[in-house]
Amino acid sequence: MNKQRPVYLDLSQIQFPATAIASILHRVSGVITFVALAILLWLLATSLSGAQGFAQVQSYFQTFFVKFIVWGILTALAYHAIGGIRHLFQDLGHFEEMESGNASAKASFVITLVVSVLAGAWLW
Repeated sequence: MNKQRPVYLDLSQIQFPATAIASILHRVSGVITFVALAILLWLLATSLSGAQGFAQVQSYFQTFFVKFIVWGILTALAYHAIGGIRHLFQDLGHFEEMESGNASAKASFVITLVVSVLAGAWLW
């Protein structure tokens, strides 16, 4: 019994459809949003602890690193929300064909890019 199975599968050579990439990114953005919730709650608790805590959080937002982290959180949250809306439309029976599914996935990427740029402009 000689099976013809691939010995080495090079994932960089596989062309994933836009729907697969959108699904993977939706899961990743959900994990990022979940982890970011702890950071955001800590910032909120610190800022509400008093005038000194609020000033401390304000000083954090003066650094590039914190602005970049918050921008990443906002981008992940935006993509997760947009992807979730896309999935809701699919649950209603829309965008289930391969062509319309790919088009809606690409549209969600473009919308997220626009929202991400707007979030960056708002932060900086």
